[in-house]
Amino acid sequence: MEWVRGQCIGSGSSSRVHLATLKQHPSVLAVKSCAESDSSLLENEREVVTELGYCPQIIQYFGDSHTVEENNERLYNLLLEYAKRGSLSQKLNKFGCFQERDVKDYARSILKGLRHIHAKGFVHCDLKLDNILLFENEEVKIADFGLARKAGKAQGRAEIRGTPLYMAPESVNDNVYESGVDIWALGCAVIEMLTGKPAWSCKPGTNMFALLIRIGKGDELPTIPEELSQQGKDFLSKCFVKDPKRRWTADMLLDHPFVADQGKGTVPLRDEIEVSSTSPRCHFDFPDWVSIQSPSPRSEFLSDDGVGLVFPSLNSSSWISAADRIRQLASDQCCNWSDSGFWVAVR
Repeated sequence: MEWVRGQCIGSGSSSRVHLATLKQHPSVLAVKSCAESDSSLLENEREVVTELGYCPQIIQYFGDSHTVEENNERLYNLLLEYAKRGSLSQKLNKFGCFQERDVKDYARSILKGLRHIHAKGFVHCDLKLDNILLFENEEVKIADFGLARKAGKAQGRAEIRGTPLYMAPESVNDNVYESGVDIWALGCAVIEMLTGKPAWSCKPGTNMFALLIRIGKGDELPTIPEELSQQGKDFLSKCFVKDPKRRWTADMLLDHPFVADQGKGTVPLRDEIEVSSTSPRCHFDFPDWVSIQSPSPRSEFLSDDGVGLVFPSLNSSSWISAADRIRQLASDQCCNWSDSGFWVAVR
């Protein structure tokens, strides 16, 4: 497969990502490159994605190559699917925290990807918003398998595998990296999407090892947002179980009502809407329903290298028209009539 390297669109500690165009086709791909002498992570990524095969929620792999650049630098390259809209981390930095209904959709897609990864006998080991890529249709896919490994494989030496803010207690305490670490990381990602802040509150300049002690020792857990629905709180409680044997799996979580596959545009939960103080006068006289999101700004937190970062927040709301509201009420979704706390009396 012949291709031409384009502009740089990202970089990490050991690799850079460029746009790439095929010589015989107008398709645009992403090419991840590193020095041939330091290609162990990219070669591991190639082996993992090859064994994983196709999954709609995992970034596609199109081959690898070796190139010699103009400065005689020899590079190893992976050709991957291009996500035009970047990562969820970039979207969060730009727009601030997400609405709960969007987080549900993202979490469901991530869980489908994790279910495939775990069923194939692998663990991602570095699940975070930087490694969740966003496409035009708002679908997300898991990327960056450089640290992925076979489940059940003995860890040769003590090492930090992944990003500290997303690490599970068993990884910190016992150097264990099994499928449960991805579920813990998913819980951290959900909190970050909802609040615009990391699941673990850290002051700027906090020592990484002090953070790891908090994660591994004692009973402290990431703080679940108060404004989150009861379903969402219960979902996160299943992710944040200290004992990995009791932590829910991707298969189990996909059946949780918080992410049940109901499609986009489902009726918001009652604590996501502002209820009108007046009753409708006829069947089609519905008030405007506004989704309320947390106004909490994205604040200071640790980056991978321990440096405090500050990101802006942009508050927004989404309105549902009366016609869309009627379509939602006409769907196959069952309503929960058990709670009468928000009924409005009609005289």
